[in-house]
Amino acid sequence: MTKGFDMTANSGLLTGKRALITGASSGIGAAAARLFCENGASVLLVARREGELAVITKELTAKGFTAAYAVTDVSRTEEVKRAVDRAVELFGGLDIAFNNAGAGAAPAPLHLMEDADFEAVMATNVLGTWNCMKHEIAAMLANGGAIVNNSSVAGLVNTPAAAPYIASKHAVIGLTKAAVEYAAQGVRVNAIAPGTTRSEMMGQWFDLNPGLEQQLHAMAPLPRTADPREIAYAAAWLLSDQASFVVGATVPVDGGWTAR
Repeated sequence: MTKGFDMTANSGLLTGKRALITGASSGIGAAAARLFCENGASVLLVARREGELAVITKELTAKGFTAAYAVTDVSRTEEVKRAVDRAVELFGGLDIAFNNAGAGAAPAPLHLMEDADFEAVMATNVLGTWNCMKHEIAAMLANGGAIVNNSSVAGLVNTPAAAPYIASKHAVIGLTKAAVEYAAQGVRVNAIAPGTTRSEMMGQWFDLNPGLEQQLHAMAPLPRTADPREIAYAAAWLLSDQASFVVGATVPVDGGWTAR
């Protein structure tokens, strides 16, 4: 970890915010749930895996934070609506949302990939983001709010990733830009584009492709793998009132990868 990076910072950045986080059962989503709670938010954790959600939620509530979970497949619009409705019911409204749920596919030449692999990635990364934005924006229109979508450096530049993943993360940025019309109604939508970050998905890719992590390190001025909490900090700031004039942006959190 970079010298000076405070993993325990509690600035009250999100005090009073009522939050929903997808993909919250591990990795960046779980880190965001902890960070948002530490900084004053009430958080609904959303993911498909109930066991992991229950463990993290219990950890947070044991520390005195306000947290709950909703088992949800973001590719199913009716399940997303139930989760958003649950957040509103529990907290009295929804102020911020971090659409972090994502899926990948094993890298392979495009012409050799199965259609099912493409469809599975698109279902979570694109349709899932669409479903979340649709219902979150509807819940926020009365009082305003902020949304951050999790894209990737693969949504900005070519990377050693599967074509469906690259296409899906470009689409997430497109959806983010398409939602700028809501800024005039008090709902800000932005995106982040993480670089190489420690997560279950990345760990699986590294295990299947020896040397890939070092290859990715060589592509960034900061040649290391990010801690998920570093990505969560960027999302937290964009969701906070401190970012009140940031709309439709995609912020790289990539160790300088896209700056080259």
